[in-house]
Amino acid sequence: MIGDDFLEGCPAMWKRREVLGLVAGSLVAPVIRSGARADGGDMILGDPAAPIEIIEYASMTCGACAAFHANTLPDLKANWLETGRARLVFREYPLDGLALRVAALARCAGGDSFFRFIDVLFRTRERWVGADDPASELKAIVSSGGRDPAIVDQCFDDRVVMQQILEGLETARENHGVRVTPTLVVNGEVVSGDPGYAALDAMLQGIEAAL
Repeated sequence: MIGDDFLEGCPAMWKRREVLGLVAGSLVAPVIRSGARADGGDMILGDPAAPIEIIEYASMTCGACAAFHANTLPDLKANWLETGRARLVFREYPLDGLALRVAALARCAGGDSFFRFIDVLFRTRERWVGADDPASELKAIVSSGGRDPAIVDQCFDDRVVMQQILEGLETARENHGVRVTPTLVVNGEVVSGDPGYAALDAMLQGIEAAL
């Protein structure tokens, strides 16, 4: 179960029953086809049957993860995910209590909206991650998207979802030796950090040629 030691050092405001709702679709680009699940299973961007699997381990408070989503993922989507050549499996690896709760919020979004939500959270990361009251900033983001911020009372303290996320974190450590974010696992090969699109593309082309 989730221990309070994981939350040690986090401001008390992070422990309130606050939850983030979905940001309206008008704020984000449409997602490509996906098999996203909000039941503790994998969140998949692209064709689930694609021959190359890219697992991304990310922390929602991680600046390098936000940079990966802003600078590397768009080309990856266009050239590999949207074309059915590869699929991206997003797995949470929270580095702190706030990251855990924000990851739980994204899970609460559910369905295709999960990836829209992730995009918005990373784009607005600097606004809420360093705020005195992150929950208030996140509520404001929700409100600006046309959603009722009252939805925040439903998921931010969802211990079941957070336990699923932490179990996934332990699995990532045991199976892939993950310690930093982002970490990519490309058809079983572990890449620590964001390699940049050019290097990732070359790696993917090599894997594809060997299939």
